[in-house]
Amino acid sequence: MHGFVMLAAAAPLSALAAKPAQCVSVEDAGRLLNKDICISAHVYDVVQLGDGTRYLDVCSPQTTDEDCRFTIMSLWQDRDEVGELTQYRDMDVQVRGVVRPMHGRAGMLLSHARQFRGGPPKFQPNPKLAHGFDAGQDRPPIQDPNLRSQGAPRSFMNTRDQETRTGK
Repeated sequence: MHGFVMLAAAAPLSALAAKPAQCVSVEDAGRLLNKDICISAHVYDVVQLGDGTRYLDVCSPQTTDEDCRFTIMSLWQDRDEVGELTQYRDMDVQVRGVVRPMHGRAGMLLSHARQFRGGPPKFQPNPKLAHGFDAGQDRPPIQDPNLRSQGAPRSFMNTRDQETRTGK
């Protein structure tokens, strides 16, 4: 009896796990700021700037630059993880990522090739939290007073609050 109950309970979960997330169009993605979504788009061109930043142009050639409301951007430092983007020219792609405001339009940062297969973007540490941190150090990456040793054996009492003893 227990095996039947467990099998019946697991069946709906496996059905949910097997259902892939629906991708939205680039037109709808612009309204989903700060959401982790999958977008479905046609790549008309791959544009590379002088600094190595690459863009997947997902707006048709008939759309003016001012009317194009979505872009997919890949930074130069992510080139090794993303790979060659010209292979996606004139193709329909599905890309997962977080939609962010970018220079007056919505956009997605492409930082790893697994985003084309529904995987997450590359982890980007917050530079303000890790300022001055080196993995070879013996200290934590943040200056949290709760993580510091208090030093002396009398750490339960502030040494400035000691009473003086009078000898009578």
